[in-house]
Amino acid sequence: MSRQKTVVYAGPTISHDEVRAVLPEARTRPPVARGDLLREEWGREDTAVIIDGYDRERLSVGHKEILWLLNEGVNVIGAASMGALRAAELSPYGMRGVGSVFRMYASGEVDGDDEVAVLHGPAERGYPTGTVAMVNIRYGCQEGARTGLVPAAAGERIVETAKSRPFVHRTWPELEEALGPESGDALSTLERMIGTGEWDLKRLDAVAALSAVGRHRAEAPSAWAADAALTGITHYEALAWRSMREYAPGRWMSDLDVLDAARLFGEDYPELHEQVLTGLLTDFAGARGLGLEAYTRARLGVDDHAGLSPSLASWLSETERDTLPAAEQLRLIMVRVWPVWQSEDWRPIVLARIRESSRWSEWSDLVARADETAEQTRGRLVVPAPATCGRIFSRRWNGPGTSAEVELARRGFLSMTDLGQTVSRFFALEVRTAEG
Repeated sequence: MSRQKTVVYAGPTISHDEVRAVLPEARTRPPVARGDLLREEWGREDTAVIIDGYDRERLSVGHKEILWLLNEGVNVIGAASMGALRAAELSPYGMRGVGSVFRMYASGEVDGDDEVAVLHGPAERGYPTGTVAMVNIRYGCQEGARTGLVPAAAGERIVETAKSRPFVHRTWPELEEALGPESGDALSTLERMIGTGEWDLKRLDAVAALSAVGRHRAEAPSAWAADAALTGITHYEALAWRSMREYAPGRWMSDLDVLDAARLFGEDYPELHEQVLTGLLTDFAGARGLGLEAYTRARLGVDDHAGLSPSLASWLSETERDTLPAAEQLRLIMVRVWPVWQSEDWRPIVLARIRESSRWSEWSDLVARADETAEQTRGRLVVPAPATCGRIFSRRWNGPGTSAEVELARRGFLSMTDLGQTVSRFFALEVRTAEG
């Protein structure tokens, strides 16, 4: 059994070294952004701790991504910054909030993203902060009043002035200029105490969240089942996000794009597709104590003495209908009607096989060339609607004794529209190749 893992998304609030000092086994990641959660391989009972997240430079982490993790059985904890904000929004669905910032959001004491937002530098410099978080100012002024280090009236002025400014202008010099010299001592104390970490509420909450990892899961609310229809996220989309990479400035490719290239242009791809799906069928049959022929007969509703119905026979080529024994015919039909009869996704297994093949770089280059050609022909070449695009492309598979439906199924496509949606990325390259 694989060991449960904990992944922590942090940046300016707490450094990766500080994370590992509290939680040595943690795997650290940069502040979370849209799609980052889906790029990770998760197992049930793994833990994601969201501390920091992007909100301006990149799209912020989506609620549906977190719901998807919860539905997968991942324990999701949020605190301090973006994590606290998302936990306050999603705690009814199983996300666990930790710390004072979370409670402030959950109670309505604060309600703006600007309360936790800060400007910060790049990862290679340790995410140095250029502004001060509003929640830290609030907390510092409260602690200052409680301890007598910051007069209560001065603290109220500081909070009011800071809140009236955009978060990008909450720097100590700008606050000092706005408040005047009479608040100088209070501001200096506030800056010093937040800088030492004693009044850094975000960091205190981050440490509390890390310390909460591994506590009894009964403390967390029951996770709500967020199915794909509601979250809009499927395992297919998660696989695409997980393998996405920027192969050239502004151009992105996932492993599924490489798989698409192989399905469209690989002469030997149908054989690979058939091998993988036959292996899966054999496993399904064995799990039920059946041989492959008995399993396919049961699934297709074909008894030992009846011939194939016209609807089933249509999934075979003329040669296959005339020459193959019944057991082989049933196996091929099951492989080709896979989306109707089986829920197991074949793509991860096929991908693993293609990655190991000598043609992986060839298919990757094909995707890159398709993108380059599409860019070169933009405005001069119109890509047809998906169904039309599919019909045009499928002509390359025409042959005697077969049908378009059989050839689509041999490559795992459901329809002409499904094929056309995949082809659209490669359409300009296909036209240029045909012309050349």
